[in-house]
This record gives sequence, C-alpha cells and structure tokens, in this order.
Amino acid sequence: MHAKPLLNTPVVFAPDTTIEVNGGSVAAQSGELLIDALNRTAAMRGETSVPQVCYLKPMGAIGSCDTCMVELNGALVRACETQVAAGQRVLTRSDKADVGQREAFDRLLQNHDLYCTVCDNNNQNCTVHNTTREMKVEHNARPYRKKGYEQDHSNPFYRYDPEQCILCGRCVEACQNVQVNETLTIDWEREMPRVMWDGGEVIDGSSCVSCGHCVTVCPCNALMEKSMLGKAGYLTSLPGPVLDDMIAAVKGVEPSTGYTPILALSEMESEMRNQRVKKTKTVCTYCGVGCSFDIWTRDRHILKVEPGHGPANGISTCIKGKFAWEYVNSPERLTKPLKREGDTFVEIEWDEAIQLVADNFSKIKKEHGPDALGFIASSKCTNEESFLMQKLARAVVGTNNVDNCSRYCQTPASKGLSRTVGYGGDSGSIADIEIADLVICIGTNTSESHPVLATRVKRSHKHRGLRLIVSDLRKHEMAERADLFIRPNPSTDEVWLQAVTKHLIDTGRHNQAFIDQWVNKWPEFLKSLESYTLEHAEEITGLSVATLKQVADEIAAADKVCVLWAMGVTQHCGGADTSTAICNMLLATGNFKRPGTGAYPLRGHNNVQGASDFGSMPDVFSGYQKVDSAELRGKFEADWGVTLPITTGLDNRQMIDAIHQGKLKSMYIKGEDTITSDANANDVAEAFAKLDFFVVQDIFFSETCKFADLVLPASPALEKDGTFVNTERRIQRINKALEPLGESKPDWEIIQLIAQKMGGAGGWDYKHPSDVMVEVARLTPTLAGVTYERLEGYKSLQWPVAKDGSDQPLLYTKEFPLPGGKATFFPLEYVPPSEEVNETYDLHLNNGRLLEHFEQGNMSNQIAGIKAMTPTTFLEVSPELAAERGLSSGTLVRLESPYGFVRVKVLVTERVQGKQMYMPMNSVLEPVNKMTSSHVDRATHTPAYKELSVKMTVLEDKGESPLPRRNFRFGQRTPTSGVEVEKKRARLDYHVPGSRPADKLVQIKTTEAV
Repeated sequence: MHAKPLLNTPVVFAPDTTIEVNGGSVAAQSGELLIDALNRTAAMRGETSVPQVCYLKPMGAIGSCDTCMVELNGALVRACETQVAAGQRVLTRSDKADVGQREAFDRLLQNHDLYCTVCDNNNQNCTVHNTTREMKVEHNARPYRKKGYEQDHSNPFYRYDPEQCILCGRCVEACQNVQVNETLTIDWEREMPRVMWDGGEVIDGSSCVSCGHCVTVCPCNALMEKSMLGKAGYLTSLPGPVLDDMIAAVKGVEPSTGYTPILALSEMESEMRNQRVKKTKTVCTYCGVGCSFDIWTRDRHILKVEPGHGPANGISTCIKGKFAWEYVNSPERLTKPLKREGDTFVEIEWDEAIQLVADNFSKIKKEHGPDALGFIASSKCTNEESFLMQKLARAVVGTNNVDNCSRYCQTPASKGLSRTVGYGGDSGSIADIEIADLVICIGTNTSESHPVLATRVKRSHKHRGLRLIVSDLRKHEMAERADLFIRPNPSTDEVWLQAVTKHLIDTGRHNQAFIDQWVNKWPEFLKSLESYTLEHAEEITGLSVATLKQVADEIAAADKVCVLWAMGVTQHCGGADTSTAICNMLLATGNFKRPGTGAYPLRGHNNVQGASDFGSMPDVFSGYQKVDSAELRGKFEADWGVTLPITTGLDNRQMIDAIHQGKLKSMYIKGEDTITSDANANDVAEAFAKLDFFVVQDIFFSETCKFADLVLPASPALEKDGTFVNTERRIQRINKALEPLGESKPDWEIIQLIAQKMGGAGGWDYKHPSDVMVEVARLTPTLAGVTYERLEGYKSLQWPVAKDGSDQPLLYTKEFPLPGGKATFFPLEYVPPSEEVNETYDLHLNNGRLLEHFEQGNMSNQIAGIKAMTPTTFLEVSPELAAERGLSSGTLVRLESPYGFVRVKVLVTERVQGKQMYMPMNSVLEPVNKMTSSHVDRATHTPAYKELSVKMTVLEDKGESPLPRRNFRFGQRTPTSGVEVEKKRARLDYHVPGSRPADKLVQIKTTEAV
C-alpha cells in the first residue's frame, strides 16, 4: 500500500516524466498515485475521470471498491494502488477497463438501495449517486440484497444504516488513520460483512468520540447526521411507512425505465434543495486549532457541518466542531438588553441601554478618572471586535486597562517566546508538527483539548515513524500512545527541561554552530545551568537520572524536534519560566528556523491568539506595538485624532485587586464568564459586587451576568462576519450564516454604538468588519497585508503578513525579530510552586478540559447529546487513593482548599496515580476555580490554577457513577492498519473485477414496459 499522505502539507506537483493516457501524452510525477495523475488529466481535458468510490485524496489509497480499474500496459490494475512510472500506457475507457469498472460498481450497488429522491443525502454530496449517473448505469446485474441488520441510532449525533452500507471502508480508514481513534473496523469474516464499533454492532458505549470523520467521508447515506434526517429534502419528512411505499414504487418502475429517469427526478429535487439550503464557510468557535468548514442551514436549522477545504483541518473535525452548534438556537439565548432592578432584571430597549452605558462611563471617568474603568475582551469574539474593544478603552475612555482571557492561559507561553525568539506565537504550522521526527508534549492533553491537531501527531506516529514523548501528571490518550511517558512532580517541568538541556551540552550533543550564528548570551546561559545536574533534577522532579538521559537521547537522535505545550505548563507561578526553558532547549539544539522544528504553545480558545494580536492587552496596541513608545503611540494618535494614555494599564488580575482597593469603579466585560474562569472565584465575586457600574455582554445569562447592572445580548460567530487567528497564527474569515437571534447584535456593532454615544473620535462609522481590518492593516506592520479579499473563502494568511500579502507560515527563516537579528538565551532560576501538599491539604488537584465539553460548558452544555454523554463534572481519583479512603465511582465528596470548596462525585481511574487527582472544568455550578488561589505567574500574572492542594471529606459513600457507561472513555479501541482490504480479497466470493469472462455481462439493456 502506498504511504499515507500528509494531511496539512500540500502536495507540490513536480512533473518529471510523461505517461500516455487514452492515447495522449501527459506530464506526471514519478511515484505519485496513478489515480491522481488521471484525475488531474481529466480536469485539464474537461472530461469525467475514472470511477472512484473509496478513494479520497486526503486519506490516500484504500483499494477496497475496485471501481478505478484501468488497463495499464494491457493488464487491469487499480489506479489508486498503482504508482506512476515513466512510459506507462493507460487506458481508462477500453473494453477491458470498462468491464472491470462496471463489475466493481455493480458489486457495490448490490449493497445499496438507490432511492435518491426520498433520501436526505441525495446527490448533494453522494458519491454513489453521482457515480451511477456518470457511468450511465441503468440496472444492477446483481439485485440489491438485504443484509439483515437493523439501523443503529444509539449515537446522539449520527446513525448507521448497514442496509445502505457499500463496505467501501472510507469510514474505517478515516477512523483508524485520519482521526486515529481506532474504533471502526469491518468484519470481513461474516457472511454479510458490516462495519463494527470496538468489534461490536452498537455505537453507544464504544470508544467512538463522535468526531464525525466517518460521517463526513461516507460516500452515500449509510452514515448520516441525525440533524439531516427528515430535514434536508422536500419529501424526506414523510412518515417511514409512506417513504417505504414510495421507495417500492420507484423500484417497481426501474426495470422498465432504467435508473436514468429516476436519477433525473432526484437531480431536479436536489436543485430545489439548493434553493433553501444555505452553505456558509465558517471557522469553529471552540478550541484554537481553527478548523474551517461549510455549515449547512435551512432557515435557522443546522443541517450539517461539512469539512473538506480547511487549511488547518482538511476533512477533520471533533465532536464540538461537527455537532455542537445548536447553542445558537438555545431558548436560553439573550435576545434583549437587561437592566438590574434590585435583585431582578427587566428588559429594556437598546437606546436606553446604550445611553446607560455612556452616561455611567462618562460620570465615572469625570469623577474618578479614566483609569477607574476596566475592559475585558473575549477570545471567543472576532479580531475586529478585539481591536474595537481596546480602541474604545484607549481612544474614547482614555485608559490602557484592557485585557483578554489569554491572561488565564497562554500569556506565559507568549512571554517565554518573546524573551527568546521574538514573536509570541507558534514558530511554524501544524504542517511542521506532522513532519517532525520527535514531538514532545508537555502539560497538554492534546487529544482532548486540541483533538484535530492531535490527529496529525497520532497519524505520523502510527505511519511515518514520528517519535512521541509526553510529560504530564495524567495518563491520558497521548500518554498511552507515547514512546516515552514521564510523570514529573507537579510544577517541576522547568527543572527537567533545564537538566536535559545541560546534559545535551555536557555530552556535546547541542548545536554549537547554530548557537554561534543565531543566539546571544551563550556564556550567561551556560553559567545559569551549572546547578541543573541530572541528580539535582531527579531530587526535584522525581524522574530518575536514567529517564532524563533517555529523554536527552531521544532529542539528540532526532533531526527535527517540535515541542507542544499548554495549560499544564502555563498555569503555574513559573509558567513563563517553563515556557522559556522550552525555548532555551530548542535553541541549544538548533530546532528553530527549519521545517519540522520549533515551539508550539497550543492556544486554548478559538481566538485567544487573535484577541492579543489585535491589541486587547494592557501594554500593547495591535501587533504588539508598545503603548509606552512615544513613536508608536503617536502613530495611533495621529490616525485616531486623540491623545492616548502613556502608561501600561491593569491586566485581568490587577483589575480585581484594584476593585478591592477602591480604585476601579466600573468594568465592561464581553464574551467572558469571569466568575467561572478567573482564579479564586469567591474573591472575584466579592470584587464584582463592589463595582459602581458593571456591564456584561454575552450570548447567555452567565454567572458573571448575575453581578451586572446591565446585560447586553450579543451574537455568536454564526451570526456575524469577521476573522479569527488560530494557534498557528493563521487568520481566517468567518461569514454570517444566520441573522442575529431576537434583538441581539454582533459585538462590534454594540461597541460602536457605545463609542458613538460617548462622542468618541477616531472614525466610529464602520459599516462592516472589513472596514475595521483596513484600519488594522494601516496601523499594524505585522498585519499590513491582511485584507478580506485575500481571506476569501478558504484562503488564509499566517502573520506576519507583508503589505504585498506574502505571509510567513514558518517563522525566523531569515532572522529573529530581535536586536541584531539573533535570538537570545534567557537564564532562569527555579522557584518552587506557591502551594504544595501539606498535613491539612494533603491531596494535589490537577484540572483541565474534556474533549466533549469546552471550558465550563457555557456552549457545550446546551447540546443535548453532549449532556447525555457527560452530564456533570467528576473527580478522577486513583485506585490506590480510592482503596485508602474507601471511595468508589459515585462517592460524593467535598473538596476544600483555603479559598473555597466544591461537592463532586468520584470516578476511580488509572489515569491518575497516588494522591494526585484531576477535575475537569466543565461545570458552572461547581467550578474548580472556587478552590484556586490568587497566586499568579511571576512574569505575567496568569493564575496558578494547577498549583492547588485540597482536603477531602466523604459526604455519601455510594452513588451512581458521574460518567454514564455510554461515555466513550469506557470503550476498548480496536487498532488495525486500516480497512484490511486483504481480508476482503481473501474471501471465497471475491475475485478481481474484470478478470473473469462472465464479468462483461454486467450491464444489460433497458427492457420495454409490458
């Protein structure tokens, strides 16, 4: 079988030979798949290519459907499994090829009942329908046969119909080798083969993570979104028995008419569908991977999400991006402004709401000065909205007190990068990660927090020889798959990184030539490493000297190394220092400036990178231009026609302290549930209660809204235009698919209304977000070439973007954006964590995300299928701790820290060990941050969420497990190489299509009606 293609690296066509196709000479590339050459040739000639049902270019060859049979130098071969070689003579339409193709396709149709007109899938993306039409098939030589299997509707998001399944294996290939969840197989040993989930017939309770890969690639209606059923077609909402009668009627006339008139009818119905089904390209609003896809809507009903072109994700999605969109239609949506009256809220009109904001902001500014106001932007909102939020704060109110939620997660990573290599963003692309020789994941549960990006690592690990090291407290999926899994003591990653770096240098396995040419402060760095011996690191981290040497050996053996990290690194008091240590190690080994290398802090929210890039931070304008630079500030002042504040403002955490001190009197928060996001939630709540005037702007009435004086109803991404920046610095457009619900408004419109009412200078007359981007590009060198035209459709740009539109997917190819064009080592001194376990608080509580939920679940908890799968939060405890404390899954406990407490049910699992526990963040009622402290990272003030010690009290010994048995975590994966097509070919009822004389009798003429 041909090697698996890369998923994020575009194939560059470099013709080096010619082949003959149907008598004409065509340019081709040695080693490419013949089917790719044939498809390219057909496109150039304006012809229909060779039939192909199982082949999908992003996945590569499967070889199961046999429809791509061609005649090569006189012999029948599968075009998807044949590589191009010089001098080949190919016939795609010869008698021999035609017989093979028709025989193969007839076998598929034996498994599939064509009733396209009353099928929700129809031919809008149905490969089977379209192939039937293109091949001008009129009849099956083999009549359709039932397999005797029931439809499976047990998954909340999609259903499987074995009776319609053609057994092409696309779904299996997608699951095994694209998603690499390894749930699906085909049981070829059965008399009637079928797709299996963990080797069984039922989806529910299997290891299926509902990523939707299988549904996306299915070439017919065997796998289909439940949101499509009865909704997509004009006739498909009819009751089942009526549909059955209609199908029978259609099949009754088929022998006399053939398929052509029947398919013509379905073509007409399909065109009618296009009149009412809207397809809008958008970008996912959950994690920072930046998956893009078409979203199909019929009025406000979301029919499906259809990936296929995204530069970050290709055909991939996760459960949230594929299925978790119905929150936009939730009855809990805010649709009118709400004004506090005592302990309740009343609806008011927009004019009154905007006037209230303007009057109160102006009053507080006049009485206490502009720095008595604070602004928090949202990493869920667009870049344009982030830019306008900071412009409102600076140009209208006159304060630099503006920040965004990157303060809670990724600012330490940006600090580590800016200290050493210059730019606070990924040094390459997802494409670089999948071609690395070694990927090191530190403090990142990538398969759950950034699932689509994780698939690239898993695929290269499974098929391309990539080595994987994981450093974490939990044995999550990436740790299970790792070649080396290490479990350092909490908050000690910096120490083992520095020690491994020192060991590589001491053993002469660093890259001295790279250092001499590209890195400053080498002597200072060497001196700073003196105390970081392997023995010292063993004492601090709990990792043996032998293990540390093994890590070093892996790094030294790899030519290309990428390091991925996330909140398990950044949410510590030393988060910025650990991020810096990662960069120091990569610089010492020469792992920057080349494809397949570099530092990759995985951004959590869909636009947490963009919120900072576009200026919602207390010390920088857009593009990280310093507010305390007279030259840079003057540029903005001249453009906006205002005088701007000159000193760095308050960040998120400092704003809370300033409220307690009586200095901050008013806040404006958009798209951020700070109460359930910030650390020490009880302290934050006390602060919000002290504000003179508090505005919260959101799509739901969040916990933070409960403290507001005014709540403004905003619109989610599907209801507006704009752009996002993903974790790899990729700027992509979102497009409005739906009109704002009720009287809600896009955030940029609300901000502009406030600025206008306050008499703001600086051109507050934007007609569209594209107008904002024009201004951003004018003022921001790193975004100078960003235009909506250059981002049309699925086009994207990775900053920095020059004025001519050229971007930089791989950073630092010429020099580093620091003085002298060199990077710099940043010496470190380890400082222990702010809190450690003690006699009273004797348990360590780790925390983080879940695959199926996002953060506290403000959006994902609105999705019925997700709520059924994971209805509540839970506490992971180890078997040894459970035995010691008399715990079992379902035990209700009280966890208490010095700052607060929660009540939560126990889940006993080997994912954690000893006295280390884990609690997901998927709860609004019992959020883990009720217990977190106000300790912060020394450099960035990011809360130390991960430095948390608690004590446990058992409240109820027995109870129902908090995680239903249907949850995928109870499943048992069934890894295979893929479809295992060799098992199909070994069946007694299989022979190569076109290889027997009887095969040519497949197609018969249409009979006359009697």
